[in-house]
Amino acid sequence: ADVNSRIVEPGDKGTAPLFGDGAGAVLMEAGNSDQGLLCCQLGADGAGGGMRDRPVGGTSRPLTPELVASGQHYLKMDGRNVFKWAIQAVTETIELVLQKAQVDVADVKLFVLHQANIRIIQSTAKKLGVDMDRVVVTVQDHGNTSAASIPLALSVGVANGQIQPGDLIVSEAIGGGLAWGAVVLRW
Repeated sequence: ADVNSRIVEPGDKGTAPLFGDGAGAVLMEAGNSDQGLLCCQLGADGAGGGMRDRPVGGTSRPLTPELVASGQHYLKMDGRNVFKWAIQAVTETIELVLQKAQVDVADVKLFVLHQANIRIIQSTAKKLGVDMDRVVVTVQDHGNTSAASIPLALSVGVANGQIQPGDLIVSEAIGGGLAWGAVVLRW
């Protein structure tokens, strides 16, 4: 769950409209022997942390009522550089998990990407050579719900009939810090 409205300055027109509040979870259970996780890849690079940062909070500079009142607790983001980084990280990680799983992009029924920004989603799909009808898109309804965006997108994909048992799915997420990950799974 993420309550982004608490950490995004409402008047910041470059950041505030991109984030929404949300919660989600995925419950996995045993299925057929051909269902499940085929490959997973995670990565992190703290050198990019300044591109998306909260200057206060945590143990080094705990959040106090004074810091909240001063607005110092709000998220700061270099949107242009995060955008460039995200497309590269997402595309490369998806290509890596597909290669490790020995799966071709054409074999994937549906891509459930982190719902950070429609332009990131579209650019990633284009770089992968994937038509947008093979990508679940919910960002227009929920905004970037951070950690909740994948569970919410999966829920929408199932509810819309886009995801059926046995479908090959690729999912990826990005996060502040900077961190990323992708999975290939048989639903």
